[in-house]
Amino acid sequence: MLVFLKLGGSLITDKSQPETARYDVIARIAGEIKDALEARPDLSLLIGHGSGSFGHMVASRYNTHQGVTDRQGWVGFAKVATAAAKLNQIVLEALDAADVPVFRIQPSASALCSGKRLIHMATQPIEQALKVGLVPLVHGDVAIDDIQGGTIISTEDVFDYLARSLRPAQILLAGDYNGVLDADNRVIPSITPATLDELRGVLGSSSKTDVTGGMFAKVTSMLTLCEAVPGLSVRIFSGAAPGDILHALSQENFDSGTLLRASK
Repeated sequence: MLVFLKLGGSLITDKSQPETARYDVIARIAGEIKDALEARPDLSLLIGHGSGSFGHMVASRYNTHQGVTDRQGWVGFAKVATAAAKLNQIVLEALDAADVPVFRIQPSASALCSGKRLIHMATQPIEQALKVGLVPLVHGDVAIDDIQGGTIISTEDVFDYLARSLRPAQILLAGDYNGVLDADNRVIPSITPATLDELRGVLGSSSKTDVTGGMFAKVTSMLTLCEAVPGLSVRIFSGAAPGDILHALSQENFDSGTLLRASK
């Protein structure tokens, strides 16, 4: 079974402090991923991670997500890519140290956007890696855009593009929050396209710097993907406590957080 797992920037970095990785959390999660792969021989896994306090703060400073039009903008574009790569290297080394057969795929090396929408990314290397039992690692990144020069692609953007051809059974989005919360800070157990409108005023942007739109954008894009990929479910949950990631990957009845699906 193919699963996409995102390690959110809020989980693996301190988003209030520039370029501050949570090394202990990343190492723990890497060990849990290794344990899950050993416990489930049928598990095929693709991992992505957000940029957290690495890419988002730089991107916000240069407004990279709004387009790149001048020399200073392109300098910022390159700095965002560098910041994202720094965090990616930390995650990569932690997975390797845990003996996860990780294979890095840099999205910006092949990604092309049009008006902020990802329209192309090389999938054949990822497909081959999965076939031979490797664990591809992608991340939020910059991308060339044929309309606005350059832009930002979130991990969800990458997942959205890849899921339409790779057809995972499940996408797991792990953050440092318990799920999607209602107005009273209670976890909403499930959301479908039919129930999304009533939550529009409840779901907002991230309280920390996030150039990719916050929770409402995340939920909306993932529900659209669920409608496009038959049988796909998405779960938004906390990966903050020891065992959370392991349980999410290894337990078929894992029900923490919020489940997104096309219909009831």
